[in-house]
Amino acid sequence: MNPIKKIYCRTFQTGLKLALPFLPYRKPKILGSLKNIPETIRKHKCSRVLIITDEGILSLGLIRRLENRLAAEGIPYFIYSKTVANPTTSNVAEALELYHTNHCDALIGFGGGSSIDCAKAVGARVVKPKQSLAKMKGILKVHKRLPLLIAIPTTAGTGSETTLASVITDSVTRYKYAINDFPLIPRYAVLDPKVTLSLPPFLTATTGMDALTHAVEAYIGNSTTYATRKEALLAVKLIFENLESVYHDGSDLDKRRNMLHASFYAGCAFTKSYVGYVHAIAHSLGGEYNVPHGLANAVILPYILEAYGSSVHKKLYLLAVEAGIVSPETPCDQAASEFIRTIRAMNAHFGIGNSIPEIRKEDIPKLAHYADKEANPLYPVPVLMDAKELAKFYDMLLEEHHDSRRN
Repeated sequence: MNPIKKIYCRTFQTGLKLALPFLPYRKPKILGSLKNIPETIRKHKCSRVLIITDEGILSLGLIRRLENRLAAEGIPYFIYSKTVANPTTSNVAEALELYHTNHCDALIGFGGGSSIDCAKAVGARVVKPKQSLAKMKGILKVHKRLPLLIAIPTTAGTGSETTLASVITDSVTRYKYAINDFPLIPRYAVLDPKVTLSLPPFLTATTGMDALTHAVEAYIGNSTTYATRKEALLAVKLIFENLESVYHDGSDLDKRRNMLHASFYAGCAFTKSYVGYVHAIAHSLGGEYNVPHGLANAVILPYILEAYGSSVHKKLYLLAVEAGIVSPETPCDQAASEFIRTIRAMNAHFGIGNSIPEIRKEDIPKLAHYADKEANPLYPVPVLMDAKELAKFYDMLLEEHHDSRRN
């Protein structure tokens, strides 16, 4: 990256960091069960609810407990179930029409990050009917308070239930962008492990690695606070203590609950401290090829950590100690290498692999441009890189460069 752009990026990031104590961050209130939702809806004087989810959640019957609870309490509800992985502007438009047609006044995002992000974007369009999502792209462009928004994560990974971001893909151009503003933070997050019980092992693994990526990128960035460092460390500890077990035994409610809380803490950490180039690259792959976000993050994470080099050794040492990978006496550089090696080993063990076969070489300049545009100047990464430098990671991710193949 050229020196002038570096100065601009670091000045922008320093300004945001100095502003952190004065910005209206808040955490969603945690509800421990779906049974608390009707009372919460009535407390906010709402009467008709739009539930935004996806076909997979609907077909698995995960939403039935919520439906039964709302019906028993006489609360009318309507379901939009066409949300796709990497939700699109078309998803938002269709759900918004259903919201208005049925005179709804509350939103529930039920599912993974895609459903929750879609619900956030619908809320933004409800309060800003004359403004397109594209015009809300970036930071602090929503301004207005959303209708009551309740997030019910069915995966322990995205952290969308805690964040001020909604990531949307343009249905026409496939360009993926984030809308970031404080009103998008859900009012409530329902951390009910029962809704995660039917999550298959591979999705359990990729969403868990997604949460790990959130925690790691938040922790190693330059805009951390005492609180976000504490939350990131706790998330990493919980993930290393529970992910392996819940991957093999998805029926363990206590470990499922621990993973939901790990995702929540990681989400709280990166909401304030931001993410980094792992996410920028993953978002470009999700937008262009519909690569699942958690899977992309997991594959990319070790490559980026290696590229940061000694600038992150001390922080990776602290993460490795917290995760129980190394002892406190381990030298920093050795602990950092062991942390990265362990992530690679986890990816192999979970069947995630080390490449993204969907990447087409001719698309790399465009993808790198998207990643550069998303990350710079916003993300306070340890080492700044421009589009040309980011392009090398897409080359590393090409399947042809690896002997092993993802299962």
